[in-house]
Amino acid sequence: MTTLMSRALPLATALAIIGTMAPVQAQPANLDLSAAPNMDAVKLAPGGLDLALDQLEDTIATIMERSLVPGVAVAVVHGGETVFAQGFGVRKLGEDDPVTPDTVFQIASVSKPLAATVAAIAVSNGLVAWDDLVTAYLPEFRLNDDWVTEHATIGDLYAHRSGLPLGGGDELEDLGFTRAEIMARLRLLPLDSFRTSYNYSNFGITSGAEAVAAATGKSWEDLSEATLYDPLGMTATSSRNADFVAQANRASLHTLVDGSLQPLYQRNADPQAPAGGISSTVIDLAEWLKLLLADGERDGQQLIDPAALQAALSPQAFSSPGHVPSARPSFYGYGFNVGIGADGRTVFGHSGAFTLGAATRIQFIPSADVGIVVLTNAGPLGAAEAIANSFLDTVQFGEPTRDWYDAFHPRMVAFYDPEGDLADSAPPAQPAPARPLDAYLGTYQNDYFGPLEITQGDSGLTARLGPRGDSFALIHWDGEVFAMAPRNENAPAGSKSSVTFDPADGSVLIEYFNRNGLGRWQR
Repeated sequence: MTTLMSRALPLATALAIIGTMAPVQAQPANLDLSAAPNMDAVKLAPGGLDLALDQLEDTIATIMERSLVPGVAVAVVHGGETVFAQGFGVRKLGEDDPVTPDTVFQIASVSKPLAATVAAIAVSNGLVAWDDLVTAYLPEFRLNDDWVTEHATIGDLYAHRSGLPLGGGDELEDLGFTRAEIMARLRLLPLDSFRTSYNYSNFGITSGAEAVAAATGKSWEDLSEATLYDPLGMTATSSRNADFVAQANRASLHTLVDGSLQPLYQRNADPQAPAGGISSTVIDLAEWLKLLLADGERDGQQLIDPAALQAALSPQAFSSPGHVPSARPSFYGYGFNVGIGADGRTVFGHSGAFTLGAATRIQFIPSADVGIVVLTNAGPLGAAEAIANSFLDTVQFGEPTRDWYDAFHPRMVAFYDPEGDLADSAPPAQPAPARPLDAYLGTYQNDYFGPLEITQGDSGLTARLGPRGDSFALIHWDGEVFAMAPRNENAPAGSKSSVTFDPADGSVLIEYFNRNGLGRWQR
């Protein structure tokens, strides 16, 4: 979502906006359509925006009731103005503090289009170009192929087309590695095809953003603040988790456990700040949407060159190629989902989520001059997407085209499915015995994950991993197989993985960490 989003969807998955191009009527050969790109679009419903605004509070209340999301904030922009900004519900279950338009939320992967906007400003200022090589600014940057390393551009990383695997690096973040440590280990990840594959990658975009920051001579956090947040008056917005924690009016995370939402966790996404670590309010994000809808202009000044912004909003990769001729494909630009709606209008946006307890959505339609931002303090349930899509459907068609919560909810709750090969398994009734426990003790090495230390206590074996020394109890399963139960952003409640020791070569394989074939440690 932030990270989440690095799982099957990723919530990343931020679900791509999909659409089909309406049929275009034959035109005279000498007719220039470049000045009228939306002449084939269906007309907006008369009074659709007013109707959508009138119904929005009821829409939000209904979806909150169905989803049980405790807190929601929504803003709508049109005509260069914020025409709706309200908070609903509470910041934390069990407490009375209300959500207001000034409540600060962790926005998860909605950070990505913000990071793309910061990059577009740097492009506009002539400090960097989308097609610049990453190694021009990060000479130490390496991927698992010399040719790809030498040719990968900032745009390649922002468009998820570098070949990095889905969610590569997220598991290192879960273990407490820093941004620099994770980026240095990306070279060990296997690659898919360069520029013809699409894999949602938090640390791909983070690396692209770091290259932009290096080109400007600033840290990413300072660059974002100086070039976007401050000029737009986004005073509650930050790329630093410490700033979020310092906010008195902030939303708590609520994750889904056994069918109920609970405020159990905090999420520090500083390692992937450009991709998922920004915190903000709907008031602030409305200012950003106004900038996008105004083609980069703010108070009579061109903050972003329209050409730099257009590149970010243009299809750069297939995020979801049509799997059959009748299926509508979807696209990804530089940090933005890009699509064409059923009415022929271009639609842009992004979702974000943490399974630990956040779900967000921004969506805007330039030809209708309207945008919406929805922030929630619960993990992915489809509520944020349903509110945004129901509103924009009414703007365009006069009513929602379907029950959007019913459409999104089943897909989103799949993010809570437990991970690991033993998640749905019962222990063997008559397991083969293990060797004496002291036979497993020691330190095992792995270039990607770092050392694994197996120790023994009163309750049995413990595995310790990562810079923090995160510990996982190992429960004997069968013979040389033990079980561990990870619980983090990418391992929902109920996750359970095999840990298999091989006495022949002195290695240990942790299935949960073996998605990319890197989950074996050697003594």
